[in-house]
Amino acid sequence: MSLLEVTDLQVSFNTSDGVVQAVRGISFSIEPGRTLGIVGESGSGKSVSTQTLLGLNSGARVSGSALFEGQDLLAMNPDQLRRIRGAQISMIFQDPLSSLHPLYKVGWQIVEMIRTHEPEVGKAAARKRAVELLAMVGIPQPDRRVDDFPHQFSGGMRQRAMIAMALALSPKLIIADEPTTALDATVQAQILDLMQRLQREFDTALIMITHDLGVIADIADDVLVMYAGKPVEHTDRRSLYYRPHHPYTKGLLESIPLSTGASERLTPIPGQPPSLINLPTGCSFHPRCAYVMDKCITDGPELRAVGAEADDGVRHDSACWLPRAATGLTAEAEQLRTNAALEGRTGAAKKIADQIAGEVKGPVAS
Repeated sequence: MSLLEVTDLQVSFNTSDGVVQAVRGISFSIEPGRTLGIVGESGSGKSVSTQTLLGLNSGARVSGSALFEGQDLLAMNPDQLRRIRGAQISMIFQDPLSSLHPLYKVGWQIVEMIRTHEPEVGKAAARKRAVELLAMVGIPQPDRRVDDFPHQFSGGMRQRAMIAMALALSPKLIIADEPTTALDATVQAQILDLMQRLQREFDTALIMITHDLGVIADIADDVLVMYAGKPVEHTDRRSLYYRPHHPYTKGLLESIPLSTGASERLTPIPGQPPSLINLPTGCSFHPRCAYVMDKCITDGPELRAVGAEADDGVRHDSACWLPRAATGLTAEAEQLRTNAALEGRTGAAKKIADQIAGEVKGPVAS
């Protein structure tokens, strides 16, 4: 049974320049102990969608539903959401330095969170729990570091402290918003290992928001790819990496440097993400898509089941007009994509495709 089930979530903001359509109909579910990775470029709606669930986007116009253990988070008032935040759903933010209050000791902030949700717990007991939490996440000398201020912690230690705070009340769901972006590769790997270990120990559901497909490969069970506020591909981790269907997902995978030791030319996605105030007609990705067809310019596809018959055991949805069987990075799949694009393209679509084909290739990765 799903712990969280989000259906047709839509989020927009009024600005002086117009209406920003930040999230345009996202649906997903997650079960206890599972990890959902939400991936996409900056501005794709990853963070806005999850922050909205916890009522952290003031002034937003929101529709849809988000059932957490059967209760709709989007219908809750601020007091009800405050009781949920931290206690049942915790969030780990991208920058721990700005998330931790610089004027208060790290331990005090953990204690304050515990006692806010569990006022019956005394200060001494809460402090003891804070020390235990810091020890659990691998902070050395936790009985001493509990009295340090955030600036006395390294970046990796601050993120460990944020994880300790997120686990303080044994939440059922943790939302991690780019938790390793500001960390070097070694510390990033340590943090991901820590999160996986603690998730197994507590059977906690995890939503991992990132633009880094390497992180997704390490930690996710299922993956939702977002572009311009909409979901464009949704499947399990293995299918995403070995049988991508949407050209945007394919582009993300092909733009990753491979650690093969050989110099290879990167293939960047051409162009820029669209303005969320003035979105393109049809499929939002069509101005950047090498497989653009006439239909893509006029009609925006919704998620639909894709894949060959052999893939039927795994749910794989894609919002693309390419043939359902055109999944994967094989020569056969590429031929299917190319043939469909050539057959479905005239006029404006051909002009876009020619422009993309003429763009300069990316740099060589060594």
